[in-house]
Amino acid sequence: MATILLIFLILSLFTPALTRRIGPRVFYLIALLPAAAFVFTLGQTGLVTRGGAATERIPWIPQLGVALSFRVDALAWLLALVVTGIGALVLVYCARYFRADEPALGRFAACLLAFAGAMYGLVTADDIVVMFIFWEITSVLSYLLIGHYTAKRESRGAALQALLVTTFGGLVMLIGVVLLSVQAGTTSLALLVSEPVTGPIAGWAVLLILVGALSKSALVPFHFWLPAAMAAPTPVSAYLHAAAMVKAGLYLVARLAPGYADTDGWLPVLVTIGVWTMLVGAWRSLRKHDLKLVLAYGTVSQLGFIMVVVGFGSRDAALAGAALLLAHALFKAALFLVVGIIDHRAGTRDLRRLSGLGRSEPALAVIALIAALSMAGLPPLLGFVAKEAVFTAFLEAGLAGDGWGWVALVGTGIGSVLTVAYSIRFFWGAFGTRPAMAPTALHPSRWDFALAPGLLAVATLLLGPLSGLLDPLLSSYADTVAGGGDYHLALWHGLEPALLISVVVVLAGAALFWQRLRVARAQARVPAWIDAGRGYGSLVRAVDRSAARVTHFAQHGGLPQYLGTILVVFVLALGFAASVNRSWPETLVPWDYPGQVLIALVMAIAAAAAARVGKRMTSVLLAGVTGYGLVALFALHGAPDLALTQALVETMTLVVFVLVLRRLPTRIAQHNRPLHRRRRALIGVLVGAVSGAIAVIALGARQDPGIAAELPRLTLEAHGTNIVNVMLVDIRAWDTMGEIAVLIVVATGVASLLFVSGRAVPLPRLKGSRRQRLPRNRRRVIADPHASSAGHAVSRQSFLLAGRTIPEGDRSILIEVLVRLLFHPAIIVSVYLLFAGHNAPGGGFAGGLLAGLALVSRYLAGGRFELGEAAPIDPGKLLGLGVVLAVGTAVASLFFTGVPLESAYAGVDVPVLGHLSFGTSTIFDIGVYLVVIGLALDILRSLGSEIDRQSEAGEATEAGQATEAGETEPAPASAPAPATEVLP
Repeated sequence: MATILLIFLILSLFTPALTRRIGPRVFYLIALLPAAAFVFTLGQTGLVTRGGAATERIPWIPQLGVALSFRVDALAWLLALVVTGIGALVLVYCARYFRADEPALGRFAACLLAFAGAMYGLVTADDIVVMFIFWEITSVLSYLLIGHYTAKRESRGAALQALLVTTFGGLVMLIGVVLLSVQAGTTSLALLVSEPVTGPIAGWAVLLILVGALSKSALVPFHFWLPAAMAAPTPVSAYLHAAAMVKAGLYLVARLAPGYADTDGWLPVLVTIGVWTMLVGAWRSLRKHDLKLVLAYGTVSQLGFIMVVVGFGSRDAALAGAALLLAHALFKAALFLVVGIIDHRAGTRDLRRLSGLGRSEPALAVIALIAALSMAGLPPLLGFVAKEAVFTAFLEAGLAGDGWGWVALVGTGIGSVLTVAYSIRFFWGAFGTRPAMAPTALHPSRWDFALAPGLLAVATLLLGPLSGLLDPLLSSYADTVAGGGDYHLALWHGLEPALLISVVVVLAGAALFWQRLRVARAQARVPAWIDAGRGYGSLVRAVDRSAARVTHFAQHGGLPQYLGTILVVFVLALGFAASVNRSWPETLVPWDYPGQVLIALVMAIAAAAAARVGKRMTSVLLAGVTGYGLVALFALHGAPDLALTQALVETMTLVVFVLVLRRLPTRIAQHNRPLHRRRRALIGVLVGAVSGAIAVIALGARQDPGIAAELPRLTLEAHGTNIVNVMLVDIRAWDTMGEIAVLIVVATGVASLLFVSGRAVPLPRLKGSRRQRLPRNRRRVIADPHASSAGHAVSRQSFLLAGRTIPEGDRSILIEVLVRLLFHPAIIVSVYLLFAGHNAPGGGFAGGLLAGLALVSRYLAGGRFELGEAAPIDPGKLLGLGVVLAVGTAVASLFFTGVPLESAYAGVDVPVLGHLSFGTSTIFDIGVYLVVIGLALDILRSLGSEIDRQSEAGEATEAGQATEAGETEPAPASAPAPATEVLP
């Protein structure tokens, strides 16, 4: 099962690329995977019939008792067959539903396949935490699938609505999951059900979990998101909203019912909300004219019906619920797919504009008729068998003295009357002939378009008479529910009360359809404000207005006020905590050596001066003094790695400050004098005092011994002698992965602020560069400053030619000479730091910073053209390659040891050099190295090259305007020709 899920993930990742090659036919290819999973699940039928279960367990987080455990019993077997079987058919259907020019078809196909895999994982997961993870994955993927038509506001709004509602329910459910698993001491679903937890906390936990189930399965008051989700393509509606996603809540209730149906509040909540949902959905379905919305509200109604049955808590109701769940998946998915065919062929889903489809499309009409009759509960279809079982279970419960049995029977009986009415209305609206209308014109389509709904209709038809074969499989689940009962699924049970109820329901439903005009007039008198969707919209608008008011109140004073507010809260909160703290150290050591006091004094003076000086560049340099002071402290305390990294980071920070400040007005500080200096000084002093107090308290609060004593041993086990670097790339590599992810976010954010129209513009190159290989329509070149007098470009044989593109007033020969001397040694040293970091000061982070500073020097010496010559590569590729290497070591180790990021080493004895060891941690460090270089290059490309380009464009525009106005003078003959860009 874990292997199947991994294949789902891998194939989903490759699906967009496959779609670009073979178009919509990719759906035939990816449909093979859920079809294979369907066959694999069928192979477990014998084990399930005997009451057994197929299990698989992979340790994941042993400290929390969480494992990748999967279990296929009767209930999981049923849902897995529904998810994989209908999923395969829907994917085959998509191959004819979508055209080759469908926007974002690869993304859609990948998301739909990934959703099928996530649902398979959800219904087979035996760990409740793992199940919840799949639960949330389906919410995210449903958001992407519902919002497939990104250009439509309706589609985007429906996707966001579904995400907000289901995610809200999921967060509430998470609280219940945590409470229940903590109380039980296990996260195994099988143990949670077989050994149910009792007590008030367990009761509240179960009710919180039910909130998630109700929101996922679109029950009142969360039902409004499902009809809105009909903005999605029809295959999404057929799969997610008929067979898969909306079944997740029903599955969870059915899973927990054997252990928790007797919990206080369980039965009243599920019966009340389920019956109300069934009535509301069916009533609204009778008002809609869009065939898809008729089915959508009918789905809401049926979900309420099934929730009542699976949550009722008796053996016979559980059997009926399992049968009804299967029947609903088959007939509702078939009907949605039929609507998609009608929409494609007729160009409309409005039943008021359709006429004569039954005569022109008899095969499609037969498919829809079978599915609609099953939905209405007529024999000999599976829907009839399931509904008979439901009425019998509720009737027997009521006769046994259970009042909720009568409530459920009456409520679902009335709801079933409405179901019959909207089932007839659907078929009449889609395929009926209206004498006053001309027959609807149809576009031709191939026979295989109707293959998927046809197979689902055949399954609905055959499983009715063959329900006796289905009974032992579903009874394996039903027998786990307490409450007794010996009902068995069959098409004919003789003349019994349930059959009489069914006859009355069908006749009443037909009469209701016959009087549809009167029903419509009665519905029209219902106030329009009685609509949960309107309530959702009002709530969202209220939240938006409140957020806008709070923002206007709290964020109108500029950055100084925001920082001041944050720091004041920091002082008040932590200052209060420090004042009541009793963990002060018994002794205080003012300093370790006199030099420490001197360094601290210099840092303090620099910090105070930085706040007082009027020139911003001086302030930046003084702020840098504090950073270099830390370098000195680290170095004198025996931490060369930290000192080296701090020095490189501080230098890079100064460069970034300089690049940013050059775009600000020169006299911004003079025009905007600082206000409230005393208040700011007081806040600064208090922040420093509180920070120092917290540091002292933290040092004195330790009670247990730290892990520092174990670090040397762990470092040697990792084949290294540098504790700092081994910690970064081996012991706490997970943290480092998170940190490089943050670096990528920073690079992307900085670039996005500058590249407003897109980041695809490459760095400019010199015209004479032999390495330039840009496409002709994307090429940016500059007149070579080393062209001979005859105008011929001289081939690039020297270093730092682009420096001559800088105006003479801005060039520095000293910088150029230093860069010529230091660039290549800096690159060599950066590589040395990368590979030596495991046993000596250095590492990928420090090496990457040094290489980045080397690129900074090239940029400072030669400008943006020299940067293009120094690093003619997209920074995004460096960032991506670095992440691939870092994450790849985590993934690759799963295939060998089953533990992510577990290191492996290979050693060899080399003459002269001695014993050399190379490990996967080195590959990880190379990834870090590339990410840091990519970050530096992206910052230079954004804050350096792009700002230069914008400045040159602005100057050129001003010069052009001045020339048109006759305000410029011709340049003297002796002036050097300016560097100009030649755009083809």
